[in-house]
Amino acid sequence: HRDNSRSITIIYAKHSRISSKFCIFAKIYKHIPMNILDLSEQEIIRRNSLDEMRKLGIEPYPAAEYPVNAYSQEIKNNFVDGAETPRQVAIAGRIMSRRIMGKASFIELKDSEGRIQVYISRDDLCPGEDKELYNTVFKKLLDIGDFIGIRGFVFRTQMGEITVHAQELTVLAKSIRPLPIVKMKDGVAYDAFEDPELRYRQRYVDLVVNEGVKDIFIKRNKVYTSMREYFNSRGYLEVETPILQSIPGGAAARPFMTHHNALDIPLYLRIADELYLKRLIVGGFEGVYEFSKNFRNEGMDRTHNPEFTCMEIYVSYKDYNWMMDFTEKMLEKICLDVNGTTEVKVGENTINFKTPFKRITMLDAIKEHTGIDISGMDEAQLREVCKKIGVEVDETMGKGKIIDEIFGEKCEGHYIQPTFITDYPIEMSPLTKRHRNNPELTERFELMVNGKELCNAYSELNDPIDQRLRFEEQLRLSEKGDDEAMFIDNDFIRALEYGMPPTSGMGIGMDRLVMLMTGQTTIQEVLLFPQMRPEKVQKRDNEAAYTTINIPAEWVAPIQKAGYLTVADVAEANPNKMHQEICGINKKYKLELANPTIDDVKEWVENAKR
Repeated sequence: HRDNSRSITIIYAKHSRISSKFCIFAKIYKHIPMNILDLSEQEIIRRNSLDEMRKLGIEPYPAAEYPVNAYSQEIKNNFVDGAETPRQVAIAGRIMSRRIMGKASFIELKDSEGRIQVYISRDDLCPGEDKELYNTVFKKLLDIGDFIGIRGFVFRTQMGEITVHAQELTVLAKSIRPLPIVKMKDGVAYDAFEDPELRYRQRYVDLVVNEGVKDIFIKRNKVYTSMREYFNSRGYLEVETPILQSIPGGAAARPFMTHHNALDIPLYLRIADELYLKRLIVGGFEGVYEFSKNFRNEGMDRTHNPEFTCMEIYVSYKDYNWMMDFTEKMLEKICLDVNGTTEVKVGENTINFKTPFKRITMLDAIKEHTGIDISGMDEAQLREVCKKIGVEVDETMGKGKIIDEIFGEKCEGHYIQPTFITDYPIEMSPLTKRHRNNPELTERFELMVNGKELCNAYSELNDPIDQRLRFEEQLRLSEKGDDEAMFIDNDFIRALEYGMPPTSGMGIGMDRLVMLMTGQTTIQEVLLFPQMRPEKVQKRDNEAAYTTINIPAEWVAPIQKAGYLTVADVAEANPNKMHQEICGINKKYKLELANPTIDDVKEWVENAKR
């Protein structure tokens, strides 16, 4: 029954562990209607178990602290055979498997460190006359996926497995949705939870059932820790700068835009933190760095996510040559800290981060892979080169973008081992100091690894007049239609006018670095919750759409359970088949509805066709 104040849901559930018949339980929910037909049989059973636990006086979601004093891996590492007194432990985790054998059983418990076997004996768990905790709660009401606490002692079984002998069991959280169960046989996984979209969308399930996923994110943390140690040991300061910015500066990218209601101004999500960090160098810090969340309103693929993490560092009185040495030493240290070796395997490639790294200028790289020397060419000549070598460009692109396209299409993918690409044309680098020996070039490098850019670094431009001219050139490109051209940031120019010492800066994509350090080939594997398209939801007509074709309201849910989610589906139905299906659902779920006649169903189908 449903009215304006409450909805009462009667749930009929088959609970094979308690009774071979259907049992009934009712709940009154205010504003939270639940349809039994939306649940699987396992979900119905687990909800019934929840209710039975409470009837027994057991709270399935207790509030009290459970004092854990040991963890699976630590227990195994520190176990001593033949100890005079067995070690007493209190562990907690999720039930991942179980073998019930009458008065004694084994379960596998998963905690934050791994898995450990637990031995549960009825008479040890229930030393008195009351055996309900074992016979009913453990054997019938607990499920795979439930969280429990175990107190007991550690021993080694006759099969040689280190195990916890349970003396106390506490229910900590009931799982009412069954986990996907990955079965292993002869080292082969069956029924694996491996669909990428499901894994990324339900990362919480992925972390539970797929071994090795958690290790990726533990290694990610080690990458950050190692990098921070490297910077902090040299006296550089970690800082925080704004994410909401009035001007999205520091990179050539399309920003996300939002609106500040109180100030009534447009704001942009940060695309880079470069200009703020340089302001701090102007203010007198010798070296500053930041791990920043950046946002770029661009495409998504195997190496790009619209929200990503970048680390940028700026150090006074240094140049890009110093920064190349600094960067390669940093990456060698990180690789050793994370993996214990300078070599990592990524797909088919083995990459070695042992210093020193190869260095080659951008123009030499293009000449090496295309056979064409583009130095000194103007925009028209570069467009002719693109036609000749099959690189697509459009009218919005200036000289810098065209050169970037040539390098990206013809050169980038060849650099698998760490390689510094240096001395970029000035049109590509509006924030970079002119090359000391060639004013047509800049003192800039990008580090290529596994065919992709990993780092970008400059001898930073600190001439405020030159900087204004570069920004104005970016404005010209914006007016030409380049929506990734940089904005003019007058406050940043004003900061430079107060004087910024010679400085080198470097930015590195942390997500790509973690991909390399963990051997992953897609960025989604190293992001806990990557950006996803909205989850597809099957279209369903509302109740009124069905009642207009004379279907009684109480039959709408069974009809949709049978797969007729819209009136259009009803119109295409075979009346005999539909009649059989919905009457079967009525019987299976003990809905106790009066079955329609075949003529009633034929009438519904005909009405739906009109």
